[in-house]
Amino acid sequence: MKLINETGIVKNERPVKVLQFGEGNFLRAFVDYMIDIINEKTDFNGDIVLVKPIEHGTVERFRAQDNLYTVYLRGLENGSEKVLKRVVTSVKDTVASYEDYDKYSAYAELDTLRFIVSNTTEAGIVLDKEDKLEYNPPKSYPGKLTKFLYERYKFFKGDVSKGLVMLPVELIDNNGKELEKCVKALAEMWGLESGFAAWLDEACIFASTLVDRIVTGYPRDEDTQIFEEFGYQDNLLVTGEPFALWVIESDKDISKELPFEKAGLPVIFTDNHKPYKQRKVRILNGAHTSFVLASYLAGNDYVGQSMDDETVFGFMKSTIFDEVIPTLDLPEKDLTDFADAVIDRFRNPFIKHALLAISLNSVSKWRARCMPSFLEYINRKGTVPAHLAFSLAALIAFYSGSEIREGALIGNRNGEEYLIKDDAFVLEFFAENSALDADRLAEKVLSNESFWGTDLTKVNGALENVSGYLRSIRELGMREAMKKI
Repeated sequence: MKLINETGIVKNERPVKVLQFGEGNFLRAFVDYMIDIINEKTDFNGDIVLVKPIEHGTVERFRAQDNLYTVYLRGLENGSEKVLKRVVTSVKDTVASYEDYDKYSAYAELDTLRFIVSNTTEAGIVLDKEDKLEYNPPKSYPGKLTKFLYERYKFFKGDVSKGLVMLPVELIDNNGKELEKCVKALAEMWGLESGFAAWLDEACIFASTLVDRIVTGYPRDEDTQIFEEFGYQDNLLVTGEPFALWVIESDKDISKELPFEKAGLPVIFTDNHKPYKQRKVRILNGAHTSFVLASYLAGNDYVGQSMDDETVFGFMKSTIFDEVIPTLDLPEKDLTDFADAVIDRFRNPFIKHALLAISLNSVSKWRARCMPSFLEYINRKGTVPAHLAFSLAALIAFYSGSEIREGALIGNRNGEEYLIKDDAFVLEFFAENSALDADRLAEKVLSNESFWGTDLTKVNGALENVSGYLRSIRELGMREAMKKI
């Protein structure tokens, strides 16, 4: 079968406007996919150069396909199946920052360059005090970026019109601001002139962003079937869901430079991305965390299977619409539309999300994703939210076990062992206390400030409700206890 680049696809010649640190699945199915669309539908007219920012790995698979690849998105929208296929033609080149440093470095002198995109994992935006300007390239991503920006500053003699816009998508809070802090700290540590610091402030933009799309990567179990459907082989094929959201926070308006809105793409430019992050964390992530453990103990193994379970689905929907949305301050339609999209995403038949995979580190997840809604609901309504309280009781039930084996606490579902994975101190706590009666166990869990950052037994009604639900789960079983809710 022919490779994708042997099918006669024509790539338009465009100036390079985007340098992207990272060539992984998410960036290709999200950022590069959107840029390809604005190249087609607007006057953006800008290509992308992918940079391999780490030493190991190779870019040969990109070059073998002339940097062409297919994005294949499948899922549900308003309850109906939606499938999108796009051959991305906007990647001009792929360069390895270590093996081909001179070629990579030369892009700092490119007149048309305007945007820097990155996804170097959550650990990528950190200040490495051992990094050196003399390294070719510096070891850390902030080090690479600082040197790159400094070379550009020098080449263009501090011309403020040659500044760049940084668009990090790493999953950390305030990713743009954190990246900016690292760059400025390195500039000071390396003794770079004050004019460079001024140029960073005046000419460059470090935007904080929020991104949302499930990208499932290369479909190893389906590739042969998909290639037959396409009529060509694509070793860079990347799959994901149709849903997407990109929120870009910047003090300066850059929406005209990135005409996503003209192309009908789900990109929001704002001076405050926090309400959108709160919406995602509380509704999407919070819903996951609130139902997956209960659903697993009720006999389900996957998210999609849970959505077909009337009891679990009803529990999840009531949690979102009755208890989470009332604690948020965005317009109600924004919240309910997002919640409806979340339900479609959970029902996506093309994504097989294992509940046990989502269960990892559920204590810290409940604290970050569910506890704010739990406390705010009590603050606004004066009563304890039943479903969120039940979700905490379900967490305690899920974490019940006395044996730690190879770094995991061993749970038991109807005679079947499962692995509970979390920080060691969390697992040790539950191993020592799971045998306690429901009231005493609930009290010890809720009062554990190392879990929650506060003593939840001091929250009026919290202990009474959680301990009551835990007793119900132990006496009736998870499914029957959920039905009572």
